[in-house]
Amino acid sequence: MSSPVDSSRNSVWTLLFVALCARVILQLWPLLRTVQHSPEEDTATVARARIEASPKRRGNDAALPYDMDEFPGRQQVKTIYGTIQVFEWGPEDGEKILLVHGLGTPCIAMGDMAREFVSKGYRVMMFDLFGRGYSDAPNDLKHDARLYTTQILLVLASSPLPWSGIAAFHLVGFSLGGSISVAFAAYHASMLRSLTLIAPGGLIRTSHISTRSRFLYSSGLIPDVLRLRYIRESLEPRNGAPSADVPDQDRHADVEFDNVSIAATKPNVTIGDVIRWQLGANQGFVNSYLSTIRSALVYRRHDRIWRLLAAELRQRKAVNAPPGLTGGRICVILPDSDVIVVKDEFIEDSREFFGAADVEFHTIKGGHEAPVSRAKEVAAIAMSCWTR
Repeated sequence: MSSPVDSSRNSVWTLLFVALCARVILQLWPLLRTVQHSPEEDTATVARARIEASPKRRGNDAALPYDMDEFPGRQQVKTIYGTIQVFEWGPEDGEKILLVHGLGTPCIAMGDMAREFVSKGYRVMMFDLFGRGYSDAPNDLKHDARLYTTQILLVLASSPLPWSGIAAFHLVGFSLGGSISVAFAAYHASMLRSLTLIAPGGLIRTSHISTRSRFLYSSGLIPDVLRLRYIRESLEPRNGAPSADVPDQDRHADVEFDNVSIAATKPNVTIGDVIRWQLGANQGFVNSYLSTIRSALVYRRHDRIWRLLAAELRQRKAVNAPPGLTGGRICVILPDSDVIVVKDEFIEDSREFFGAADVEFHTIKGGHEAPVSRAKEVAAIAMSCWTR
């Protein structure tokens, strides 16, 4: 007859054996199972807002912070990555401008700027980045420069007018859209008439990333299910909380980004209202947001894309210059009180890649919200750069 000590020892050995077997199974399972990719149509998170905006419910759209038909020329462009919301309007014979919006707010944030360009005779196109507004989110891909460059090419191809070719359009990027535009220009410079960057991401010093954000966005200790839930809660607009478009700031902004009106035509609708709507309307937003933050498009993690663009600009100052970006010069517009894209830091850091003849710097009053609230002034500066 076994003693209680023997029984206890046997139980311990049994538990250890079971744990060892479980560990072996978990290690071998990837080798034993059949590896297959999911069908492409199952790899995108569909923007619920687009599905819910059925003809029967369109009468309620006036109450939405961002209407599906907010601007003329709406298209729902179906791609293998998911559907993309695109707007294109303005004189068909006008010079073309492609606008790329920021990290959190969809393309409605650049609506006043787009309207100003159209009023001056330009043809404009803008779109919701993957996972924003009415655009779906491919959930099995990194949301980095490669994906967003591909999205731009898909958007350009959707137009009934030619947007490709030599010096085909002006490219204007705000915040995240600025760093996306840099990546596009670095590899497709010949397609561009000009490049205008407005408070661009990509060179924000990592010293501005708080310990909390480093842990939240990058730590392997947090399960992604909990991470995404916490990020979603943190993106909910409320007084004193960081904005989705300004994820980290170590100085207090003069104006709360989320409290700024989204457009002159909607003075009572704020950026925060649009973000709050988007959190419920697009289930792919939070995952896309996290993936984008982890890329090199927001903070300065590596400089390769910027160096490639600088090389393209230098080539265009040569005798037999390649086409596009005529004169080898870009326009950069910086708010003087921006707490995330700090003007003096950006100018200092950009000198590591660009010479004085490569960049035309302009300063406007305000913080990171200024390109939204002072859209006409920003548009006027951009147009003045293009006509010099």
